[in-house]
Parts: sequence; structure tokens; C-alpha cells
Amino acid sequence: MAWQLQGTYFENCSCDMVCPCTTSGLSMPADYERCRVVLAFNVRSGTVDDVDVSGLTVAVLADTPPLMSDGNWRVGVFMDAAASQEQAEKLGAVFSGQLGGPMAMLAPLIGENLGVETVPIDYADDGRRHRIKIGEAVDIEIEDFVPPLNPEGEVSKLTGMFHPANSTLTIARATASKVNAFGLQFDNSGKNGHSAPFSWAA
Repeated sequence: MAWQLQGTYFENCSCDMVCPCTTSGLSMPADYERCRVVLAFNVRSGTVDDVDVSGLTVAVLADTPPLMSDGNWRVGVFMDAAASQEQAEKLGAVFSGQLGGPMAMLAPLIGENLGVETVPIDYADDGRRHRIKIGEAVDIEIEDFVPPLNPEGEVSKLTGMFHPANSTLTIARATASKVNAFGLQFDNSGKNGHSAPFSWAA
């Protein structure tokens, strides 16, 4: 089964800026006792086994030990309510890692599947700001970081990262972040964020 997806992604986690999990390739512990992260993927164009999935959004919530490479992740998935049953099945297979690609490398780390919630998802990229609202469960906005002493300068970025979305990620911080889903409730406002385009195929 051949598939390809292109779009934009962003995330917000419970680490301070910048996340040691990301910068160390998951080999250094998070800043706090648990790493709680939401990764949002907006598919601008894509097909999975000839099924068009363009315009849909999928988000992944993970609750992990501080050292993410230890595994035993607890993971839940938010599926866009705008997806048909066939589209949801195809996207679900990609984001679970069943069809290979970048998400497959994370699959061995998952110890508990918290399930899939199908909910309306609003996703927006507005310059340096990125926002997702997932029903009443998630409301997150991050802003890509520009050094205050050079406000017209370029957004700060990390390069050479071992990350499923992209090897180059912006450095960002959450301006708002509330999550109440899959039995977890937390607020990562002011905490770490990243954003990047993504392009996957397998």
C-alpha cells in the first residue's frame, strides 16, 4: 500500500524551552516527572492507498516517562470529525505506524493505547502562530520564537534533529495550552513548542 502526506505540524509539551527530549534524540530526560505532549498534523495534501485525505487533521497525545526512550508511552489519537470512515481508517493506519513511515519508529515505545476520539478539529497556521482546537478537549496555541533583541530577525530553529516530523524544527513557546482528554488534564502554557512542515511517504 503506497501513501504520501504533506502538510504542517506543531507540538506543545510540558518541558521548558527547549525540550531536552527532542535535542537529544530521546536520550535525555524531560524537565519534569512526566512528558505530556500533543503533536498536531494538518494534511494539506495526501493519499493513502488512493484515498484522498487532503485537508484533514490528526493529533496525537502522549504521556511518557521522563526518559522517552524507556518506552511505556500512553498514547491517544484525535481523529478529525470531517474524515469519512474510510479516510479515518487510512489515516489511523499511517499514524499508528502500521503502514511504515516516520510514525513506525515510535510504535515500539508505546505501552498503552488510550484509544481514538473522533472530534471536530480546527487547525490554523498564521505566520509565527499555530493553533489547534479539538472539540472541548484541547486548545493550544504556540508562537515561533524570535530573539527579543532582534524582533525583525529570523525564527530560531533546531537542525539535525531525530524527529518524526522534520529534521529542522522551529523553537517556540505556548501562549495558551489546555488539555482534558483520555483521563489526563494539564496546562502547558508557557512551555516548549516546535513547528515545521512535514512530508511523508512509504
